[in-house]
Amino acid sequence: MPIDPAAFRTAWPQVVRSLAVTTRSLDSGEEYAAEAFARAAAQPDGAIDDLVGWCVRVGRRTWLDTVRHQNVFARLQPQLARPEVADVDVPTAPGDDLDDRLALLFVACDDALAPGAQLVLAMRVVCGLTIRQIAGHLGIAEATAAARLTRAKSALARARGEFAVPDGAARAARLPVVLACVAGLFTVGQREGLQPADATQDPARDASTLAEALVAEYPDDPEVLGLRAVCRLGLARRPGRVRDGVALPLDEVDRSVWDGHLLNAGLDDTAAALARTKPPGRPGRFALEAAISGVHATARDAADTDWPRLAQLYDALLDAWPSPATRVARLVVLGRLTMRDGGDLAPVERELEDLVADGPPYAARDASLTLADLARRTGRTDEAAGRYRELLDVVPAGPLREFCRRYAG
Repeated sequence: MPIDPAAFRTAWPQVVRSLAVTTRSLDSGEEYAAEAFARAAAQPDGAIDDLVGWCVRVGRRTWLDTVRHQNVFARLQPQLARPEVADVDVPTAPGDDLDDRLALLFVACDDALAPGAQLVLAMRVVCGLTIRQIAGHLGIAEATAAARLTRAKSALARARGEFAVPDGAARAARLPVVLACVAGLFTVGQREGLQPADATQDPARDASTLAEALVAEYPDDPEVLGLRAVCRLGLARRPGRVRDGVALPLDEVDRSVWDGHLLNAGLDDTAAALARTKPPGRPGRFALEAAISGVHATARDAADTDWPRLAQLYDALLDAWPSPATRVARLVVLGRLTMRDGGDLAPVERELEDLVADGPPYAARDASLTLADLARRTGRTDEAAGRYRELLDVVPAGPLREFCRRYAG
């Protein structure tokens, strides 16, 4: 029975959470969920009415068989009789209606793990990103990401012993890492999915859904509102970025096809995030990113964009979140301002070259794209073509690679 991708993405976190409670292990919950879904896919069409309930039952039976083979069934029998194990519904604490994927995110972002391990575990188990995608986002080798994942699962089992969704206070402490995970999911989706062929396989929209769930839990948190604004504004501006399979530069994007409803909702979130920032005038990473996206969203065209305001916002973001991605984006803005004012591009280009040489792969790639763009815009066509040809070996297949091919000559 082929499993509909949308149904799978909805059912997976529910089944993992339920089996993690049963087995007292996030790692085991994921393992037995995978086995249950594999068996579900082998069933004839129409054999399964309730995918979640069927997979939970099969996963629990499989776990029980394993326990019996290990000759510890007698010791575990009292636990197996507990109501939360016998009930097919996903168990929750009284009054706890936390979204299942959020629940798993809060479990994975345990403060007993190192920050890097938290991100890898959450992005793989909950967000469903591949090791390649995680490694690319974090700027580390795939082998390093895989090793962190293994260590994180072992460390979580040692530190906590059994699976448990944290309470409100613990969730609040883990919230910054959860936000970073959702933001990473959105970034991967925007980098790799300018024009997703399958709406059910769209990390950016998955991130937006998680951001919605986070706002339901933390409606007054400025960073949560800022993250939802980033997702909404990014998705609103995605239409019109690709033509005939080729990504378009900012100057050629068709802004008339942007999603006006999402734009307005994102701008409302941005205003709310900035208004709720404490202390006033010191917004955090996501409120600032929302403000930056809002500047782009409200400009009539690229020439009308308030580049000086963007430079100020990126300076503030560099203080709040000094990442290589922020450095590259700030240099893009400085390049625009320098060209507009007829200044010397050499300092900007030198800093970009430093990022190409020493930055993580994603930042080096973006810096190379910026250098190629600056060369193209200033009439250095041969230099630009050479840089775009080099990028053909770095940029994954898709609209962005076709953009590079367009200008590679």
